Amino acid sequence: MESLRIGMFSWESLYSVKVGGISPHVSELAETLVAKGHEVHIFTRIGDKGEYDEINGVHYQRCRHDQPGGVVMQMDRMCDAMVDRFDAVQRLFGRFDVIHGHDWHPVLALNRIKISHGLPSVLTYHSTEWGRNGSKFGNWWEFHEISHREWLGGYESAAVIVTSENLRNEVQFLYKIPDQKLHLIPNGIQAGKIKRDLDPGKIKVQYGIHPLAPVILFVGRMSYQKGPDLLVEAIPKVLAKRGDVKFVFIGEKEMRPFCEHRAAQLGVRDACRFLGYASDEVTVEWMNACDVVCVPSRNEPFCIVVLEAWDAGKPVIGTEAVRLIANFSTGIKAYISPDSIAWCINYALANPAHAKGMGELGNKLIKELYNWDTVADGVLKVYKSTFL
Repeated sequence: MESLRIGMFSWESLYSVKVGGISPHVSELAETLVAKGHEVHIFTRIGDKGEYDEINGVHYQRCRHDQPGGVVMQMDRMCDAMVDRFDAVQRLFGRFDVIHGHDWHPVLALNRIKISHGLPSVLTYHSTEWGRNGSKFGNWWEFHEISHREWLGGYESAAVIVTSENLRNEVQFLYKIPDQKLHLIPNGIQAGKIKRDLDPGKIKVQYGIHPLAPVILFVGRMSYQKGPDLLVEAIPKVLAKRGDVKFVFIGEKEMRPFCEHRAAQLGVRDACRFLGYASDEVTVEWMNACDVVCVPSRNEPFCIVVLEAWDAGKPVIGTEAVRLIANFSTGIKAYISPDSIAWCINYALANPAHAKGMGELGNKLIKELYNWDTVADGVLKVYKSTFL
């Protein structure tokens, strides 16, 4: 394939504003496409960076915009700035071959560019508003507007990428996108990105935990979707079997105060460490220091945390919403209930050799299936079938 000029549109990246799992996806996919000989420009928010950088071969076109009001209004202004920046960049660099948006945030920009420049777009769904907030905020006006933009993005795009079979089913159910328009391409990770050679005991001691105590790690948004409250409710049943187990929660969101309060009510607050938002360095340390990574999600479109755990060679306990896991092979799948989560944790702690083997099998999948080279080849096939 001849070299393509690709415009990626995302409200976050590793080198602008970082929010969640879209950041590494966008930046690492872009870097892999550059390594394959293509030119990639990421149109994103400016944050506290400059307006332009070339990092690892990727052109970061950071857009400055006003930030009044809620997230929908902010994304309106971001899309205006993205369109203006795209027009200027195209005049300077030449015509783009592909525009590719990520989630609902840049949809209005993609549609305006489609109309003004005749460039059909690709849209990647990383999750849906229904999956994130549907059961909790179904009457919230922003919920309905975001859901509308998700539908609009899927309707107007020439091709749609989803990262899992679970998300594919969710998107088709919600937005009636036809089969021939949908492409399933999983998320990826750079092998060795998380793995570190460190002393787990030293990390534990820094947080007042005995160096030999087993640690269960939660990493993610402290939100209803991610289920941290389910893990908190499971803790008494774990401690009843083994009283020295500790639980580390990394993440911030609306459920953190509730989880801390509930842990105190249950009498297990001393077994917990709620770290809130943590740096990448701290998160990586705990990924390597913990004994088990727990993903108690109620809804999970993909779950990059599973890949990160596997990269560190750790066993994963997830709910049935976490489709990446092969039960008792690359992890253990619980029902979406505290009792089931507790049973799975107790099994992993009581069978350390089996637990270790599950982490090792997951690590093999990183190299065979969930690597960026394979993911980028899939994305390029979508570009080729759609535009070329």
